[in-house]
Amino acid sequence: MRISTTLPATPAGAPDLDRAAFLEELGYDSLGVPDLLLGDGTPGLDPVVVLAAAAGRTRRIGLEFGVLSLPLRPVALVAAQVQALQHVSGGRVVLGVGIGGFPHAPFWEAAGAAATGRGRRLDAALAALPGLLRGEATAVPGSGGRAITLAPSAPVPPVLVGGNSEAAMRRAVRHGAGWAPSLVTPEELAEGTARLREIADELGRPVPAVTVGGHAVLSDDPAAVEGFVRTLVEAHSMSEERAARLPVTGGPEQVAERLAAYAEAGAQGVGLSLDGARWEHQAETLARARALVSTAAG
Repeated sequence: MRISTTLPATPAGAPDLDRAAFLEELGYDSLGVPDLLLGDGTPGLDPVVVLAAAAGRTRRIGLEFGVLSLPLRPVALVAAQVQALQHVSGGRVVLGVGIGGFPHAPFWEAAGAAATGRGRRLDAALAALPGLLRGEATAVPGSGGRAITLAPSAPVPPVLVGGNSEAAMRRAVRHGAGWAPSLVTPEELAEGTARLREIADELGRPVPAVTVGGHAVLSDDPAAVEGFVRTLVEAHSMSEERAARLPVTGGPEQVAERLAAYAEAGAQGVGLSLDGARWEHQAETLARARALVSTAAG
């Protein structure tokens, strides 16, 4: 099973790039950077710049957008940035994309991005991206049909389509190498992967790989667990009972059980943000849990 996590924050609220090499040494498959450009004072740096900086401090680990709000940005600009990042990193990009979860945030308005029509814009961007990255003459949305060619060409990275909806599943089947739902229990994931297989069969396309995202508190920090559950209840209108089932907690054995449950439900990868104290301890715990799952599977 592939695993990834995000970098911890510095006291200033920026991703701590000094920890990127630590994740690489632990054998993580990728490090993820969220897209949290809100413009309301919430800490969030441009993920392209952060991943480029992480590329310079590592050699092997994947550089994952987790996930990039594609309708916020012109697709030609995204293609140029991803193409450059592929070159400077040696082809390590994992391109997670989504419709954007904060379309009414001040940054979206300041950037001139419309809150409506995001799914349509995402579909158009996903259709154009492969050709742009490969250096082919490609018409881009909003150009009046005019084609552009970006060079030098770069490998098209794995595209993971984020979102739990059926629309996201269909988008993943049509355009992506993977489907990336988040904040789901193993039981809910099993239902989703069953539907994903039905959609792939309906469209006559391969079933995308599945990478499930979530949050973990792998240290003795009850306040962090309670705070995360409260956020889900208040910000996402979840029931407290369901929200309490979502954070991954415990030691290596307990975490391995959750990873195995996700694998049984159809996931090939898991990406967990590590909340609360003792980030290095938590990162080590997740790596040990993956090793336990791999040993049991072998």
